[in-house]
Amino acid sequence: MNNQSAHIGSMAVAVPPCSLDQSETDRVIQHYYKGRLSSRSLSLIKSLLGHPSIRRRCFAVDRPEVLIEEDLDARMARFTHWAVELSSGAIDQALKQAGVSIEEVQGLVVNTCTGYICPGISTYLIEKLGLPKTSHVYDLVGSGCGGAIPNLEIAESLLKRNGGGPVLSVSVEICTATFQMDNDVSLLLSNTLFADGAAAAVIWSRPEGYELVSSASRYVPEQRESIRYVHKNGQLHNQLSLKLPGLVAKAAAGVVQDLLAPRGLAVNEIAHWAVHSGGEKIINAVRDELGLPENQVAAARRVLAEYGNMSSPTVMFVLQEVDRQGVGPGEWCVMLSFGAGLSAHAFLLRKK
Repeated sequence: MNNQSAHIGSMAVAVPPCSLDQSETDRVIQHYYKGRLSSRSLSLIKSLLGHPSIRRRCFAVDRPEVLIEEDLDARMARFTHWAVELSSGAIDQALKQAGVSIEEVQGLVVNTCTGYICPGISTYLIEKLGLPKTSHVYDLVGSGCGGAIPNLEIAESLLKRNGGGPVLSVSVEICTATFQMDNDVSLLLSNTLFADGAAAAVIWSRPEGYELVSSASRYVPEQRESIRYVHKNGQLHNQLSLKLPGLVAKAAAGVVQDLLAPRGLAVNEIAHWAVHSGGEKIINAVRDELGLPENQVAAARRVLAEYGNMSSPTVMFVLQEVDRQGVGPGEWCVMLSFGAGLSAHAFLLRKK
């Protein structure tokens, strides 16, 4: 067992090329669903898509009309293609930034919740990128929007068990692979909020980047029905409670306390926060529950505005934005994500 600390040596993100602003999305929906959705639903969609918190989103399709009548076989083929394409693109960038060759990689952890294939995405990445066939690889499914932090925990453990060689941590979601549309408010909200994307990080033992200091998780299974996928007509159907912002904020405050208290740290001693961009109401609720100043959630708002909620990779997009804003040596940063379970996850980082 290697007792050296693990660090995020580099990180990179990728999104598909089809980028639509919210007004363009509204035009598509109003055109194709007039007469198929109630006038009340179409009015709600227009209102949600007109909200300034999200400007545009990226979708893993050649054109948005593909989603309207896509059959399940085509959908899974599209999920597989784009999950591999976006993941490999993010990995390439992360490796280049770190100056690490693909031959040096000893492990890979991939998480997703928006599609299931067997064998998992990891085997496709081994083939596409030429990862060593002796690599230790894991596919993590079912963790929802919070999945990037459990992924980092597994990558950290893998690094320490296998001599400290670099490990890749990859979060990828093709949320459009779960697209459904009817008058269910959960679906109307989902179809104005979620998007597609991937993030990759190189985890290494060099004392460079962000030290993975400690992590914490909280599960609230009695609130499972408040945020989850359910199967309907053979498809994943997103289910979101209108009470979710308050539930998430409470769980987030608890997991932050679990993370900071053992080290004698207080919320106001954390200089930087990478909060999952779950939506404007989620960001507001978490900010208020933790007592964070508005500037501490600016990165989360910026990612939400430019990309929407991409589920699990989103928190890595936010961490990258925090890093771009400038994090000084020795400064603390907390990554905070939440999602299905109901679950909340936090990682304490320190910039080297």
